[in-house]
Amino acid sequence: MNLVIGATGFLGNEICRQLAEQGKPVRALVRHTSDQAKVDALKGYGVGIAQGNVRDRASLDAACRGVTAVISTISSMPMSYQPEENNIQTVDIDGVTNLIHAAKAAGVKQFIYTSFSGQIDRDFPLRNAKRTVEQRLKESGLTYTILRPSYFMEVWLSPSVGFDYVNANVRVYGAGHNPISWIAIRDVAQFAVISLENPAARNATLEMGGPEALSPLQVVKIFEEVSGKSFKTEYVPVAALEEQQKGATDPMQQSFAALMQCYAQGDAINMQTTLRVFPLHLTSVKEYAKRGLKRT
Repeated sequence: MNLVIGATGFLGNEICRQLAEQGKPVRALVRHTSDQAKVDALKGYGVGIAQGNVRDRASLDAACRGVTAVISTISSMPMSYQPEENNIQTVDIDGVTNLIHAAKAAGVKQFIYTSFSGQIDRDFPLRNAKRTVEQRLKESGLTYTILRPSYFMEVWLSPSVGFDYVNANVRVYGAGHNPISWIAIRDVAQFAVISLENPAARNATLEMGGPEALSPLQVVKIFEEVSGKSFKTEYVPVAALEEQQKGATDPMQQSFAALMQCYAQGDAINMQTTLRVFPLHLTSVKEYAKRGLKRT
């Protein structure tokens, strides 16, 4: 049995879908407040549902019974963030640590944890939480796989962060010249699923990006070519992002401002060696652009 934590999120849902499609048993941990439509979608894949919360150790102990592998994609940011209750400390650090302890106690064979790129090394709450949990997982004695994807296309090349390709109006953080290995959510899910059986994933940290490193301005050009439109580009200077981070009092706001600075810095990841061990087709930005614009 494979237990997926964060199953109602984009990545967790896709992992559940792929596992179920391959006929592998899947159990999803969902909160009692989870969107019922998302829970019903999981059930539609044939996924078993366990109700619980990473802040509730007893529910984790119950969810981990009979489980051979745990796949954790959970984070309080951004969709479930609640400053006083569901936050980076209670979920991303304490909650995932609870999960590691519960998995260890239940005799789970493998723990797959979704972090983010190792080149994101600034001092900010979410980054610090991810690195803390990575270390705790390594020290737990569990067989671990740490996935470190670069920037998700579906997030950072979407209207939610100012990349409004539907209206040909995009926001670029920094000057837009530094390359990023944008990666598709379904590709990260593929890595998680294949890591269950690939020996190279045992006690390994995998840096992951897409098939090519492209600057934000190169991405804009691709969207212009695919759409046949000229895009209006707004630039947010790094100095403004630094001031935003300094002035933020909320850990989520601090983290977003820092992630935007890391975006401006670039995050190019060479995937040649990894793809020899994990032979997957990686989605290109052009493929993502065609898919996204086709739906508009």
